[in-house]
Amino acid sequence: MLQRPEPDSDTEASSGEDRTAAPPAARRPGLGLIGAGAFGTFCVPHLRDRFEIRLADPRPDLGDVAARLGVAAADTEAAAAQDIVVLAVPWRSLAPLASRIGPLLKPGTLVVEVCSIKMKPLAVLAGCLPGSVDIVGTHPLFGPQSGRHGIAGLNVVVCTPPGRPGPRAERAARRVAGLLRSLGLSVIRTGADEHDRQMAYVQGLTHAIARAIAALEVPPLDMTTATWRHLMRMADMVGGDSDDLFRTITRDNPHAAAVRERFAAALAGRCAPGGGLHAASGRSAAAERQPPPAATAGKETAADAAGGRHPAQ
Repeated sequence: MLQRPEPDSDTEASSGEDRTAAPPAARRPGLGLIGAGAFGTFCVPHLRDRFEIRLADPRPDLGDVAARLGVAAADTEAAAAQDIVVLAVPWRSLAPLASRIGPLLKPGTLVVEVCSIKMKPLAVLAGCLPGSVDIVGTHPLFGPQSGRHGIAGLNVVVCTPPGRPGPRAERAARRVAGLLRSLGLSVIRTGADEHDRQMAYVQGLTHAIARAIAALEVPPLDMTTATWRHLMRMADMVGGDSDDLFRTITRDNPHAAAVRERFAAALAGRCAPGGGLHAASGRSAAAERQPPPAATAGKETAADAAGGRHPAQ
């Protein structure tokens, strides 16, 4: 039986140890996360194992926040110098931020925004950022509340900027979609305008109803139904969202006002004498001019990821 001979020198022993040494770990891509609010900080635990995160925000306790999350605090300039830059700021803060970081971005940087509307933010970024960077719009259809028990299976929308069509924009969107799928999320590809049309119902209407319920100052109730409890849970789920987010969803979405007007007219019609299930809807002229959202958005499938047609592209 052959046996490996013992090393006859320190050099050979040392050489053998070197051959068994683990290779150096590959460098993780740098990710600049600008915005350490509720959603920005919520994102960190899901991304920090894949990226070297630089967290930037003007808040005075940024150092403590970053240390608690296990990432590095940074200024905006350092965050903008990373391979990927995620802008987790309110819509009204996006334009000045984009103007500030535009000259700092390296060619080929991937810039991702996470606003709850898409047409306006993507137009701002396309206008403010250099053509040498890639822009992708995303909208996670969840937040710290709905994602507190995990994000697997939750929906996220991915859009390309309407002002920058073409193969390069599509490649960037596919790159982002692939990352999001690897986190367990369900990716929906659609156009920016179609996103805003659907969100006028999905978010604009529900947030408006929730705020209206809160304004009623409903007293404690003992006699409730399952339907009422569902309604209260919905109101509670979005009740803690910021005023900035509420304004973005209900005022800055170009389709939200028409949907609210249609809802108010439908409510008035159903509650009027003679109203009810079969009563006329009472749609206003403005609502009549507003087409319902086309059912063109869809979840990205394996065929889509491999190069098939994306819905609503």
